[in-house]
Amino acid sequence: MLYSEKVMDHFMHPRNVGIIENADGVGEVGNAKCGDIMKIYLKIENDIISEVKFETFGCGSAIASSSMATEMIKGKPISEALSLTNKAVAEALDGLPPHKMHCSVLAEEAVKSAVEDYYKRNGINYDKSKFPDCESCDYCSEGKCK
Repeated sequence: MLYSEKVMDHFMHPRNVGIIENADGVGEVGNAKCGDIMKIYLKIENDIISEVKFETFGCGSAIASSSMATEMIKGKPISEALSLTNKAVAEALDGLPPHKMHCSVLAEEAVKSAVEDYYKRNGINYDKSKFPDCESCDYCSEGKCK
């Protein structure tokens, strides 16, 4: 089978879909060329992600990766969300096909982008080198996401 049961479950029954009005942080990543665009919304209280939602335009792997990533950071401290890796998202989904790994990369980047937005909105100093620059995404720039 090409996709694991967990990928299919998160694709068919995605968790945390939607928009958070007045979100504390919003991150949007993706590339129209790839066809996958993810937007993550965060509500943060006392450095804890109290609520998280997503909107994803893309394939089943992109939707499943977004859904799983939101489940992995919900209720967690910001520091834990920042340590989320695409590998951890893919492993939590019991794997993704190699040509779909970029979906887990986008999920990681969307979470980090939302945290970065939160930092900017609140004037919190942060290390810019630890945050994604979607324009220089290896997967997109190397044509891996076709």
